[in-house]
Formats: sequence, structure tokens, C-alpha cells
Amino acid sequence: MTAPQIELVLSKDLDQDLRKIADKVIAGERITFDEGVILYKKGELAFVGALANFIRERKHGDNTYFNKNFHVEPTNICVFDCKFCAYSKLLREKTEYDAWELSEEQIIEKVKSYEGTAVTEVHIVGGVHPKMGLHYFANLIKKIKEIRPDIHVKAFTAVELEYMCRKAKVSYREGLQILKDHGQNSLPGGGAEIFAEAIREEICKDKCTSDEWLEIHQTAHEIGMPSNATMLYGHIESFEDRVDHMNRLRELQDKTGGFNTFIPLKYRNGNNQMSHVEEVSVIEDLRNYAIARIYMDNFPHLKAYWPMIGRDTAQISLSYGVNDIDGTIDDTTKIYSMAGAEEQNPAMTTEQLVKLIKQVNRKPLERDSIYNIVKDYTNEF
Repeated sequence: MTAPQIELVLSKDLDQDLRKIADKVIAGERITFDEGVILYKKGELAFVGALANFIRERKHGDNTYFNKNFHVEPTNICVFDCKFCAYSKLLREKTEYDAWELSEEQIIEKVKSYEGTAVTEVHIVGGVHPKMGLHYFANLIKKIKEIRPDIHVKAFTAVELEYMCRKAKVSYREGLQILKDHGQNSLPGGGAEIFAEAIREEICKDKCTSDEWLEIHQTAHEIGMPSNATMLYGHIESFEDRVDHMNRLRELQDKTGGFNTFIPLKYRNGNNQMSHVEEVSVIEDLRNYAIARIYMDNFPHLKAYWPMIGRDTAQISLSYGVNDIDGTIDDTTKIYSMAGAEEQNPAMTTEQLVKLIKQVNRKPLERDSIYNIVKDYTNEF
């Protein structure tokens, strides 16, 4: 979408504040915190979608990324008690039917089962288990790399890392360096939830603080480990809380440049302590993606995590600022399916992913974990 085309889209009578924001976006200028809040309060879907798509196409054209990955979730036993989580089980609940604790041998066998396949990434996250510490995971990563030296290990949320380092009595820098020396390549973006301290106190008060999350990611960037960032939206947070969250990430990205992608994560209300909170609509999902693309001007990529929102919404999001829909997953993650996500068995073949992207006239590109292009699937399937 060119500047004249977007001018045509926005040519109707506009609120003065929205017109000012549109002019700044077209000029490539950064919008302010207050303008981000205005977008949430005044920006209708068609308006924010047009701006977000303009930015998406200016940055990436029709390029749409996915990767071939699988997840390892060592356990859902967790020392923390997040009110929104349907996934984790407290240690005292470990005998329940839906609690699990994989042995090292089971994890290694899972990795071995992908030998000879074209996956490029293993994503390791799970509950915070008191017996699975820093050195346990460092040695596990070393063994994974011995099996698949080429695979990118993206592992451990800042919540897991804070606990690991605290238990091991090492600094974040020391702990992250140990993991890096054993083969870890990057960090996922989980555990950020919402940075607003009052909301965090209510929904996840016993896990790492906002400042600790940001410090861990900054430290990872400083030692050469890139990461992703997330935001849990659609629960009890305000629009101001969302913009505050994105603003803290934007400021850290200005400082380090170490974030690859931003991933808004929709709150799902199944089987948790906040099930009384209604989920937001698909329209709000798309508005949130679009506003994130407008506000997060220094994040190169915006990802829609399809197992959480479903294939149809992920496909539509490609016209609302999103340029990445994650990976093939291969039915190996339970974090969102246990909370009532759209995808109860989240697996898509490469052919399915490619067709999903091509159906909306976007260009499907397989990427690695740091967005190097592995293969162009434009003429495939």
C-alpha cells in the first residue's frame, strides 16, 4: 500500500487526533504514548488496520515468515501460581492426571525423534520446577546440541531464568553465559504478561517483576543472545497498561536492538482462576495487532501465534500488521490448548502453512530463528 493509496483510505472526515497520527505514520515518525492510547480509544479497526498494513508493507512487502520448529515442555509443575494460567500445576498437585514431569531421557528421546527432519528450532519452556535448575538445563542443552548441532535452541522465559539464577546463586549475566556456553541461542518472550505493577500484583504477584524481566532480556542482548517479547492482553488491563507495556519494550529496544519480534498473546479464560473474565473479540484482537505494529516502530517483526488465536484469525491478521505466524509446531505445545485456545491439537504441515499464507496473496518464506530466509515457498504447493 503506497502513501497515496493510504491517503485515499483515510480521506474520510477524521478525528483531528487520528489525522495527526496518520500523518506521522505516513511520514515514518514515531507516535507518542498518548497517541498510542488515542488509537486504542478512538481508532476503529479499518483505520488502524490501514495504518498497520501500510507499515507492514513498507517494512516487508508481502513477505510472511514461518519456521519449522517443535516444542519441548519439560514439566507443567510450577512453584508459581499465576491466576490466568491453565497450564501449570503446583508441586502439591503433581499427582493430578494433567500434571507431568519429563525425565531427561524422555526429553532426549523426543529430540532424537526429529533426527533427519528439516526442523530448525527447538523451543523449550515449561513450569518452574524446583528440581530442574540452571545446571540441569545447561547440561540438557549440551546433549541436545550433540544430537543436533545445527538446531537453534530457544529456551526459558525470564520467569524461569530468574528462578534458576536465584536458586543457583549466580547473577543473570553469569547464568545466561553458562546457558550460552552450553549451546543456548536465544530467549523466547514469555512471562512478560503485562508490566503494569498493580495488574501484575493481582494476576501473577509471585513471579519475577517487570523490572527483572526487562533486566534479564537486556542482559541476554548484551551477551549476544537475541530474544522475543510478548504481551498478555484482553484480561483486566487498561488500554493505558497496554501502551505502557509496549513503551517499556520500545525503550529497551532503542537501547539494545536485541528483540526479534513482538508477540501479542490473547488471554484465554478456560480452566484458570480468572475464568469469570470474558475474552475479547476477534475485532479487538485485530485492533491490538494493528496498534502494536504502529507503536512498536523499532521491532522488525510482529507475530501472530496461530495455535492461540486459530488459523483463520492468524490469516486475517496478515492484513493488520502481522508478518509472521510462527511455525509448524507439530502438536507439541499444551500451554494454550489447556486454556481453551482455538487450536486444541496445534499442528500444521508446511504445505498447510504455505497455502494459508498464499490464500491472502502474501509471500511464504521459511525462516530460521533469527529471520534468515531458509526457503522461498512462493512457487511451492
